[in-house]
Amino acid sequence: MNLLNWTLVLLAAPVLAAEVKLSSPVDWQIEQRSSRESGHIRLEGTLAGAVAGTYAVEARITQDGKPGDWQVASNETQGATFKAVIKAPTGGWYRVEVRVMSGGQMVGETTVAHVGVGEIFVVAGQSNSANHGAEKQQPKSGLVATFDGKLWQPSNDPQPGASGGGGSFIPPLGDLLAQRFQVPVGFLCCGIGSTSVREWLPRGASFPNPPTILRNVEQTAEGHWESKGQPFADLVGKMKTLGPQGFRAVLWHQGESDANQKDATRTLPGKLYQEYLGKVIRESSKELGWSPPWFVAQVSYHIPGDESSPDLREAQAALWKDGTALEGPDSDALKSEFRENNGQGVHFSGPGLREHGARWAGKIAPWLEQQLAHQ
Repeated sequence: MNLLNWTLVLLAAPVLAAEVKLSSPVDWQIEQRSSRESGHIRLEGTLAGAVAGTYAVEARITQDGKPGDWQVASNETQGATFKAVIKAPTGGWYRVEVRVMSGGQMVGETTVAHVGVGEIFVVAGQSNSANHGAEKQQPKSGLVATFDGKLWQPSNDPQPGASGGGGSFIPPLGDLLAQRFQVPVGFLCCGIGSTSVREWLPRGASFPNPPTILRNVEQTAEGHWESKGQPFADLVGKMKTLGPQGFRAVLWHQGESDANQKDATRTLPGKLYQEYLGKVIRESSKELGWSPPWFVAQVSYHIPGDESSPDLREAQAALWKDGTALEGPDSDALKSEFRENNGQGVHFSGPGLREHGARWAGKIAPWLEQQLAHQ
């Protein structure tokens, strides 16, 4: 190559003046689809380095090695930060390329290797909604990821964002939904072991008797009890990071710490359980600015011989009947080999976690089909 050719090559090479840093999407991120066939991918980030005047943010999606067309996500953008969206078909994993154009030249670029458009669910409650099962689970489909409020990762137990270091029902549930709907499935896990519904109330919400564990409640000078509000604030804060309409539904699995307590004064009457969980649902919707559906499971099992609280089960069912929530699975029915310690524990065994996931899928999937039919 002669000197003239080398000069031409150097002149043609792009000068990357700005470093593109994305906060969305990040690797393994899933976006909630808006219809059976399509959705959007949020592009949010910053430019480290000067870009004179205005610039355009463009992106394209590659699947199975086949790149799509470049989409102009945001034109005439100024400043160091940008927010935009691009249209995307349902599916994944996609490779997403983002570039910044200024004056007809590319001045910055970055790539995210795994991005999906599918279904997202928020999971909350106590230990059997979290990581307290006897065997850690892993998804087999390769299409299930979990979000901790900041980062996404494949949904290998323990689930980030939830308490405990053991197994959960999330990987089996995610696999079943991914197989059924042929889309990536994401979870935001917020469960906290041993919590009463009283601990999930907004800050300052009062009640006459405290739960068995006092870590998230406090007594007032007048002798009443109030929620400190931290689990509620954390739950709502994490849900907000997904954006408006950013997930499909909340899966609530909680009740053991309100049912049949050794100190009977710490047992929560079913009428109050219904009232308090209804308040959590309504107040979280107000904070979010939209009303996501909630699935509420029937949960009150402790050990053999203390297998249910009819009062609490009726309260959970009452939330379905009055339209506050949708019907979740009856996990009290999972006994013997489905519980840890040869059937003697409150938490699920490996087979129990897989069956628990299957029962959640049995409630979610038919409902989700109806939702998709109307989108």
